[in-house]
Amino acid sequence: MRIVILRLGHRIQRDQRITTHVALTARALGAEGMLLDSDDAGIEKSLDEVKNRWGGSFYVRRITSWKSEIKKWKEAGGKVMHLTMYGLNLPDAIDEITTCSLMIVVGAEKVPPEVYELADWNVAVGNQPHSEVAALAIVLDRLNASSGKDSLSSRFTGGEIEIIPCRKGKEVKSK
Repeated sequence: MRIVILRLGHRIQRDQRITTHVALTARALGAEGMLLDSDDAGIEKSLDEVKNRWGGSFYVRRITSWKSEIKKWKEAGGKVMHLTMYGLNLPDAIDEITTCSLMIVVGAEKVPPEVYELADWNVAVGNQPHSEVAALAIVLDRLNASSGKDSLSSRFTGGEIEIIPCRKGKEVKSK
């Protein structure tokens, strides 16, 4: 499954850390990239540095119109999932989310009502207030599991360094 994140409503002064964590979570759990509805070059730069150091091919692309990105995605045959605490609870929706191309909309500030209408699915993780980072992690893990993948066993090619898992301490090796 091809998964791209659309980070909607990123406020440069307020959301930098959370948006970076959305991108890091998406990268670690199998998304191919993130479209950023903001002119924040810092997020793009941070993720390029992560990719260069740790490997993989994750990208961040700044966009100017979230609406046109959603429409282009759907015109190309993709489906759109909007993460919102007001949607169907994930266990009730996961079986019908079978597609080859999925855009997951992750909002920062108040999401425009039109997103709820454009999305093929409005999906919640527990129908309670929660972190968008945690919700994204759960959704990506469940989507991967439903397609037979273990998102916690991803291997990244390239990069300069890698972690060597160990029971105690920390071990990092240069490639």
